Amino acid sequence: MTTLDRRAALALLAGGALAAPSLASASPFSFEGVKTRAQALAAKPYVAPPPPPPQVQAMDYDAAQAVGFYREKIPLWGGDWGIELFPLSRGVSKTVAINLVENGAARPLAYDPTMFSSRVDSPFRAMPAKAGFAGFRAISRDDRGEWLVFHGASYFRSPAPFGQYGLSARAIAADTYAVQPEEFPDWREVWLERDAQGRLVIHALMESPGVVGAYRFVNDRDGLALTQTVEAAVFFRRAFDQMGFAPLTSMFWFGEDRGEAGPDWRPEIHDSDGLLMWTGAGERIWRPLSNPSRVVTSTFSDENPRGFGLIQRDRDFEHYHDDQANADRRPSVWVEPIGGWGRGSVRLVEIPTDNETNDNIVAFWTPEAPVTAGSAVDLSYRLHWTSDAPPADADLARVVATRTGRPGEPGKDLVAQGRKIAVEFRGVNLLALRTAIDVEADVTARGGQIRLLSHYPAARREAEIEGLWRVVFDVAPDGAEPADVRVVLRQKGQSLSETWTALVFPAPAGN
Repeated sequence: MTTLDRRAALALLAGGALAAPSLASASPFSFEGVKTRAQALAAKPYVAPPPPPPQVQAMDYDAAQAVGFYREKIPLWGGDWGIELFPLSRGVSKTVAINLVENGAARPLAYDPTMFSSRVDSPFRAMPAKAGFAGFRAISRDDRGEWLVFHGASYFRSPAPFGQYGLSARAIAADTYAVQPEEFPDWREVWLERDAQGRLVIHALMESPGVVGAYRFVNDRDGLALTQTVEAAVFFRRAFDQMGFAPLTSMFWFGEDRGEAGPDWRPEIHDSDGLLMWTGAGERIWRPLSNPSRVVTSTFSDENPRGFGLIQRDRDFEHYHDDQANADRRPSVWVEPIGGWGRGSVRLVEIPTDNETNDNIVAFWTPEAPVTAGSAVDLSYRLHWTSDAPPADADLARVVATRTGRPGEPGKDLVAQGRKIAVEFRGVNLLALRTAIDVEADVTARGGQIRLLSHYPAARREAEIEGLWRVVFDVAPDGAEPADVRVVLRQKGQSLSETWTALVFPAPAGN
C-alpha cells in the first residue's frame, strides 16, 4: 500500500471526486490520417525526442512500482474496462503522447501529476509538472486486474488467459542480431477509442531513426482470453538486413532436457518452450526452444503461412515447482495472418542467457522481398493470447517433451559421438495405435548421421485418454556445424504427428 499525501487522502475520505482529466480541444481523427502522417514522417529526417528529465534517474523499479493511479482519474471507460496511465521511470523514460477518440474526433490528454498516488518520500514527487506519460494499461472494471499493457519501446503484452504475464509482443523487430545494430522503435503517440461494440481500439504511431509505422489494434475479449486484430502500415527511411514483422519475445533458460545438475533448484525455467508453425502447405512444425552457447538464427521458409507462435505447452506445475513466477500459467501467443503474406520465412533467434531476467528468444516473419529505403509494407494479422495454438485440420499428435543425453548404448560406445535425443508425441489418435506394427518414425538429419533409432508406445496409464509414443535416436553432426534434424510419426505415408525439428550441435569436448 502507498502512503497518500494529506490532501488526496482527505479527498478520498470525504468521498469527493478528484478533478477530471484535462483534455484539449478536439480535432478530426481517422486511422487513415495516422497512416498518412507516418508516411510523411518517413520522408523526412529523423528528429529524436527531447531527453527525459533528470529526475527519472531516481525512479528505479521499486519507486515506479510504488506509484499508483487514482481510479477516479481513469480517462476512458469501456463496457468492462478502463485505462490507467504510467509515469516516467528510469526503465521507461521516453514519453508517449496520449489522445482520446470519440465520435471521430481526438483530444490530447494532458499530463497531470495528481492522477497518481505516491508515498510522501517518493522521488515521483520531484518529477516536473509536465513530465508526460510513459504508457498505459487496460484494467478490468470488476477488479480482475489488468489485461493489456503498452509500456516501453514498441512492446505490449497481456496476461491472458491465465492472469500471468510472460512473453511480450512488439510492433517490429528491426535487425535483431543482424549485420547492423538493432533498432528499437518507440510508440510516439497513441489514440485510445471505445468503439460501438464497447471494445478498446488502439491507434499508434511508432518511430525510430530508420522506420515509421502506423498501427491499429482492435481488442476482443472472450472471458479471460484476448484476441487482437492488428493492421500495420510501415514505412522505411533506410534499408534493413533482417526486418521482422509480428515479432514475439520470450525467455528460455532451461527445460526438461537439461539432464545434469543445473544452475537453479527449479526443474524448468521458461516463459515459452517451443515455436510452433503452421505452414501454407498445411504442415505443423514444432521447434523446441533452447539456450545455445552462441546466438543462433533459424530460418523456416514458407509461402502464405497459416500461423506461428511461441507456445508454453507444458502446463504441469510439478515440472516447475515455482509458485512465485507461475511458469505453468505463462501465456502462449499465436500469430494468425490475415490475407496472403506471400513468400518469406519465420525466423527464430535464440540468444545465450545465464538467468531468467533476460528475454533471449525472438520469433518473427520476414518477407522475401528486401526492405529498402523508401519502401513500405502493409500487413494485417491477429494475435491470440491463449493457452496453446489452434488445433490442426487433422488429428495430429503433439510434441510434449524433448530430452537429450549422452549417445551410445548403455555399457557400450563409450566414445560415441553426438547426442541422444528422445522426442515424445502425445495425441488421441495414438491411443488406438499402441499395438500397431505399421507406425513409422521418419527421422532425417541434414549435416549429420542418425544411429540407434527406435520408436515405441509408452506404457499405458489408467484413465489415459491420449496415447504417447517415444522416438529415441543418436545424432552425430558431420563436422563443427549443427545437424538439422526432423522427426515425424507416419502410418502408411500419412502424418500422425507434428514435425519435430531442431539443430543438434556437436557435443563439447569431454561430454
